[in-house]
Amino acid sequence: MRIRLCGTSALGFGPVTSSSAVTSPGVVPEGSTPADAGVQLGDVSRGSRGPSHLDPGVRRGGSEGRLSSRAAARASLTALLASALTLLATPAAAQLVPPAGTPAAPAPAQQPGAAPAGQTPPPLEVDVTGGISAPMPIAIPPMPTQSVVQTPAGPTDRLGRQLSEIVANDLRNSGLFNPLASGATRAIAFPEVTAPAYDYWGGSGAQALVQGYIRANGDGTLTVGCYLYDVSARTELTRQGFVVPPSDWRRAAHKCADMVYTRLTGEGAYFDSRVVYVSETGPKANRIKRLAIMDQDGANSRFLTAGSSIVLTPRFAPNQQSIVYMSYVGRTPAIYIYELGSGRQRLVVQNVATTFAPRFSPDGRYILFSMAQAGNTDLYRVSAAGGTPQRLTNAPGIDTGGSYSPDGSRIVFESDRSGGQQIYVMNADGSNQQRISFGGGRYATPVWSPRGDLIAFTKIQGAFRIGIMSPSGSGEKLLTNSWQDEGPSWSPNGRVLMFFRQGRGNAGKADLWSVDLTGVNERRVPTPLDGSDPAWGPLRP
Repeated sequence: MRIRLCGTSALGFGPVTSSSAVTSPGVVPEGSTPADAGVQLGDVSRGSRGPSHLDPGVRRGGSEGRLSSRAAARASLTALLASALTLLATPAAAQLVPPAGTPAAPAPAQQPGAAPAGQTPPPLEVDVTGGISAPMPIAIPPMPTQSVVQTPAGPTDRLGRQLSEIVANDLRNSGLFNPLASGATRAIAFPEVTAPAYDYWGGSGAQALVQGYIRANGDGTLTVGCYLYDVSARTELTRQGFVVPPSDWRRAAHKCADMVYTRLTGEGAYFDSRVVYVSETGPKANRIKRLAIMDQDGANSRFLTAGSSIVLTPRFAPNQQSIVYMSYVGRTPAIYIYELGSGRQRLVVQNVATTFAPRFSPDGRYILFSMAQAGNTDLYRVSAAGGTPQRLTNAPGIDTGGSYSPDGSRIVFESDRSGGQQIYVMNADGSNQQRISFGGGRYATPVWSPRGDLIAFTKIQGAFRIGIMSPSGSGEKLLTNSWQDEGPSWSPNGRVLMFFRQGRGNAGKADLWSVDLTGVNERRVPTPLDGSDPAWGPLRP
């Protein structure tokens, strides 16, 4: 299911004339493009800066809202932020039109305006490297609705509160933002969505402000608008709107959080994504393991398999329409593909020896896996449609755990050919195999970052810990320090890792956890039952 991104004039804050062909307030008909829309309706997941031409009487963002240079930004934020990897952004020259038929905007004292002479506010941005001493305070009041309408997902006033809570939770979980507590915010009226009370929010201590609204459309869909403001500069930074079926209202909240995160950090989005994992129940000696899928925050978890056979190492296809995994059917491990749309499953390689540890290539054409034959375990690849496997390694020992680089040109894998588990890289055709890990202990489950700059792994040295290194093997860093952490999987933006943590003893639980690249922001990801082998999928379309 793809979410439609509204153009700025389709957010519902402009009058709809009686001659308009729009069937519900502010919603543009399918196949048409609003004259002043920032983007066309369609299969897009990014916002725009708004229209380049504005209706008469609509205020354009002035030069006072422009952000200053990177050096000035860092100097002004050193008390709050640690070290720099930031993206300077320019405020949108976007429409600020009050909703049709609503009260006038707040008093001029609360309107956006220029900073006092000689006191240009510093740019609003968040550092994402090295950890931060104080996350950015951000206000996210409940999203109002112009009229309360009952929908299959619930009344729109309740949905507005829930949308804001999800946005706040996403941003809080990133470790970079500190949403104000509900008691420190107030409800806003519908006209305030595009006319923030800057004086009030400035007094709350918030540096950034996220406001939005929800509207039920005549065709049964919902429109969710999302706006980001710089409180000190009294400026709108960006906006997006999403048209969703009621069943996907949570996705609109995740996309709103992604908009805020990317605009203030310069990093890629990752909140509107899913995770496939292995759900576990029962004692360690007799576990029932089922494939399960959920949103990245743990919501909407559901089973994909019944648990009649053990399943391991599920991995998304790049198009997110299927999952490849290993299953023990008849006590023999084999690789299967599960089609998410139909629920059908098929065996990938017929009539061969033990196969395991599968993963798709970045283009989805091949499946990389390990196969044991004649006492040796090597890496192979096979067409995703099936066929004859192609052997890629041929060294004595066990070669497994392969993962492609984002461009598909190289493969990282683990091998014990040197006497213990170590990490190797090679070209995608199997040539130029080189060892890159030389620290103490053993290394397992290597996986390439979607940005291509890092490789995550499990370090085994007494305990099991999650670590990262460069593709050359330099810069090794351990991110966790528990008894048994293993199986890292990258977020779509390459900034967060999800893994599973196993408790001690036969009664020890397996839980999903995440940690960012600083190693500071570590948290448990909620699942209905025990969970292991997480695989973080790409951003949803």
